[in-house]
Parts: sequence; C-alpha cells; structure tokens
Amino acid sequence: MNLKLHVWRQAGPSQPGRFVDYLAEDVSDHVSFLEMLDALNEKLIARGEEPIAFDSDCREGICGMCGFMVNGEPHGPLPATTVCQLHMRHYKDGDDVWCEPWRARGFPVMKDLIVNRSALDRIIEAGGYISVRTGAAPEANSTRVAKVQAEAAMDAAACIACGACVAACPNASAMLFTSAKVAHLGLLPQGQPERLVRVVDMVNAQDAEFGHCTNHGACQNACPKSISVDFIARLNRDLRQAKFRDPLKVGS
Repeated sequence: MNLKLHVWRQAGPSQPGRFVDYLAEDVSDHVSFLEMLDALNEKLIARGEEPIAFDSDCREGICGMCGFMVNGEPHGPLPATTVCQLHMRHYKDGDDVWCEPWRARGFPVMKDLIVNRSALDRIIEAGGYISVRTGAAPEANSTRVAKVQAEAAMDAAACIACGACVAACPNASAMLFTSAKVAHLGLLPQGQPERLVRVVDMVNAQDAEFGHCTNHGACQNACPKSISVDFIARLNRDLRQAKFRDPLKVGS
C-alpha cells in the first residue's frame, strides 16, 4: 500500500516546526508503524535528507519510549496498544496519516516526534520510592499480601510512563501516571510508612509540571496499559487523609 504521511518536523526545542509531506510507498501490511518509518528514513538518508527523529527501544510495548500522536490520537487508533505495536494492516491504501509529538507544556519538543519527558522522572523523584530502612531482604513469602491488593498493585505497576495520558488530557494532566505510581507502592505493606507523605509530595510535583485533573477520562482511554481512573480516585482519598491527619508534617 501507499500512504500519504504528514509528519511534524522540528530541528530543535527553540526552532519553529511544521508539517512536511512524505509518500510511504509499497508498505507491507505486516510491518509495524515504526518499521514503516524506518523504511521511510532509509529512503530519506539515501536522498541525503534528514531522517525523521522518533523515540523507540524495546519495540514490544514494554518500555514506554515510543509514543506520538497518530491522526490526533495518542499511539494511534487501537486501544491498549503502543505505537510500536500498531501494525499497518489497520490502514488502507491511500490513507492520509498525520504524525506529531505529544502536545503539553510539561513535554517540550526536542526534535521532530521526540519530546522531553523528564518531568515524569521528577514526579518519581519527589516520592515514588521506599526509603525507610528495612534491613536485609526478607523471605518473599513472609510478608502476606491480600490477593486483591496484590493484583491492584500489579495493575498500577503496569504503567510504562509513555506520557499518552498527558497527551490525551485536555488539561495536559499527568494525574493518571502519578496515581499509578502512588498506588503500586501504597497498596503494599512495604509502602505504608511513607504513604501519606508520598502522595502529597508527588501530587505537588505533578501540579508544578502539568495541569490539574478534572475527571475528563481521556487518559484512561488513551493508556496503552489500560490503567484505570480508579487509581486517581484512590489518590484523592489518600490526599484528603494526608491533609486532614497531619497538615504540618505532610505539607498544606
């Protein structure tokens, strides 16, 4: 098949950007979206042109490195799918395909389809860890965890920090990401000592970089790992508890 690609090209963070049109020819319906871009880049390099810059690593939907808007949708049209796992069999010959980077204040464009997502790292740095001294590693089976809590913690830990939730949110909020990182620690016994401090610190970091959550729900629909907005509700309950229990200790 042949596709008409409209790709956002931007040389650097301080440079203006624009859409540039390309023709992707003889695209197999068996290849992934990124493999299609790889083939296009080989032709651009052969012609002495600058290849399209985009992030990728594992290309198995695990690492979260890939991610950009495809026809206005984060990671493309398929639910629970990263752009590296989006295959060209879902497109038809002659389709117009628009590719652009995440659009959010917290994700400045570095080049073409690549954005700087270090703002998500700063949310983790604010409290997404367990720092209390636990001594030697205990026997794994000695700490009992209820099945429902363990499964919920695993569901939250599935977040790959790709940033699709931010790109989909009309407020450019990272609250789904933040709530998942808060929950996967806060649901387990090891995360309890710092649970209330953690939620306040991470929400403060989120608010400094991104917009506020207004329960629009687009984040849940765009998430390639189907992270539920129920985690945002849980975060808000913990946040209220932290504020009322000890506002001086955890911050007001």
